Amino acid sequence: MACFDRLTVFNTMLDVGLVPIFYNDDLELAKKIVAACAEGGAPIVEFTNRGDRAWHLFTELIAFAESTYPSVIMGVGSVVDAPTAALYIASGANFIVAPTLNPEVARLCNRRKVGYIPGCGTISEISEAEALGAEIIKLFPAKQIGGPAFIKALRGPMPWSRLMPTGGVEVSRESVHAWFDAGAACLGLGSRLIRKDLVAAGDYAAIKGNVRCMLEWIKAERAKTSPSPLGGGLGGQGTPPSVGGEDD
Repeated sequence: MACFDRLTVFNTMLDVGLVPIFYNDDLELAKKIVAACAEGGAPIVEFTNRGDRAWHLFTELIAFAESTYPSVIMGVGSVVDAPTAALYIASGANFIVAPTLNPEVARLCNRRKVGYIPGCGTISEISEAEALGAEIIKLFPAKQIGGPAFIKALRGPMPWSRLMPTGGVEVSRESVHAWFDAGAACLGLGSRLIRKDLVAAGDYAAIKGNVRCMLEWIKAERAKTSPSPLGGGLGGQGTPPSVGGEDD
């Protein structure tokens, strides 16, 4: 079962403002990626349900995280149905993220008190997700459905919505400013943060630097506005390595 209750999961996401996302089918490399994120200051990491036997890999990966980085909250993304969610919850997943909204997954996660972050692309979907109990909504694919302007427009009539844009978020101060200035609650960031070329080169220090820089920029951006009742964000150090890559 989950080591962290869903209130802790949600508050950590909102407090920190960043959820690193990755998939790698090599367990040893996956461990190094989790280590880089943790040592870069990220207390929460999302492993993507992608590829054959991803569930078996996650089972070993979360055991590693719980023993080596016990304060890091591990969850699973790209979960589109309730049976798959149940497998990962049985393996100890602390939260479930999806590219879609599925009422059966919402009910399962609510029953088990596991955080569910569904993916939505319209205002109606977001409203339905909130009616099903979703505290944080994954805005996906965030860039293609309107980017920061979509969040700003939506939060006019729905200021209570907490949105986590994923897909199109860049590792840059300018991107962090644009999303948070529009009203994003936190950011989901995958292949631009944990770049394939850095993993292939074994440059985990650069991945750690990316994480630190994002946390530093988020903390600085939030300092410009009134503190959230849920807290601020974690900071980091370092200068950013060159960035780029495909969308999340």
